[in-house]
Amino acid sequence: MTTPDQQKRISYQPTPGLSYDPSEAKYWDPAALEGEVRRTFEICHGCRMCFKYCDSFPRLFTLLDQKYDGDVHRLDRGDVGRVMDACFQCKLCEVQCPYTPRDGHEFQLDFPALVHRYRGVHQRGKPRTLRQRVLNDPDGAARMARLSLGAANAANRSRPLRVLMEKTVGIHREKKLPDFAAQPFDRWAEQNGYVRPEPGGEAVLFQTCFVQHNEPEIGKDALFVLRRCGVDVRVVKGLLCCGMPAWEHGDLEALRRQARRDLDLLMPYVEKGAKVLVVNPTCSMMMRREWPHLLAGEDRARAAKLAPAVMDVSEYLWSIRNEERFSTAFKSAPPGGKVAYHAPCHLRAQAIGFKGRDLLRKIPGVTVAATVMECCGHDGTFAMTVEGFEPSKRIGQKAFEGMKSAEAPTWATDCPLAALQFEQHAGKKPLHPLSLLARAYREGGFDGGEGGAR
Repeated sequence: MTTPDQQKRISYQPTPGLSYDPSEAKYWDPAALEGEVRRTFEICHGCRMCFKYCDSFPRLFTLLDQKYDGDVHRLDRGDVGRVMDACFQCKLCEVQCPYTPRDGHEFQLDFPALVHRYRGVHQRGKPRTLRQRVLNDPDGAARMARLSLGAANAANRSRPLRVLMEKTVGIHREKKLPDFAAQPFDRWAEQNGYVRPEPGGEAVLFQTCFVQHNEPEIGKDALFVLRRCGVDVRVVKGLLCCGMPAWEHGDLEALRRQARRDLDLLMPYVEKGAKVLVVNPTCSMMMRREWPHLLAGEDRARAAKLAPAVMDVSEYLWSIRNEERFSTAFKSAPPGGKVAYHAPCHLRAQAIGFKGRDLLRKIPGVTVAATVMECCGHDGTFAMTVEGFEPSKRIGQKAFEGMKSAEAPTWATDCPLAALQFEQHAGKKPLHPLSLLARAYREGGFDGGEGGAR
């Protein structure tokens, strides 16, 4: 039976335990966290605007409607854990929520940040699992893969080895995994004169761990387009992952360690006035929005100085589109001229518009047949996991259908992981907008079809 105290309405106003800042002691206080979890669940239960995103909200609403008669107090620890585990940090609920700190609302509600806090508190002091060690450190995994001299790529395509990987590491046997490049991007950049002994230039490229280790061609395309438009762009060797894979599993120390290395390498460029141009929206979001309040001490101060210099690479190109140096000397166009564009969730979270899509319209004859706003469901490492693979496919279905319905020969997205998701579940791999631009600048750039020749 519900007691009178349990029946007492939970206030929507922030509890004394409100904190999204890990430098505050109360952030790590389990009791303070508990109060904020119950308050947040009460607000979400009353609002229900976010029913259509990840499974966290339908799971919460079903429990309250069918099991607990709307009483948030009666959710047990297992219930709370199942709600939190379903969040894959797409950030779309925060984008749509009217009660956020970003909007200056008195409720100060940030569900994704609360989930990060929950995972950080529950992960603190615990040893990392094998899967966490693999997924939290993309750079380490890539180093090991490169030492295998191609065996890792072969293993990713071997059914027996994928079954073994699923059982030992927890990566779903059906998940399409990207190949590891034989040569890391920054080594190629050094060989081609983009790495200089002293900081300088107009911009420095943050290629992201995915481009560094898996698809360096995207980084090469970005550099080609930037140079074609007169941008003095540099590459710095030794950059690490932005830390999002670690932080989505609650590993704050790994995030801080990786970010500190990147700050050491990038700040000399920023201090000389260079912009930091980021290829993947997840990484630019982390550097702009997350590092300034997740890092500690001097690193936090450096992150606050870095954030204003960070730009999505397409955003930067769009900012110089009216300058004389911006090249419109396009020599080819995608087949049929129709392009379907997918807007990544973490680009939407930054509220900077879809500049990659807009740049494609600069190519003569190109029409953007559709802008698909639905989440593709990949969301970091979520789609790779045993428990996340099927939900990611289901959640991404509207995005897959939206891209297909455009009936466009060419697809584009700013997110390389979203491109993998579309390739596996929709049958066509979108290109990064800068890869499309790079082809358009070349004679016969699309002679090989949608991907075209380099």
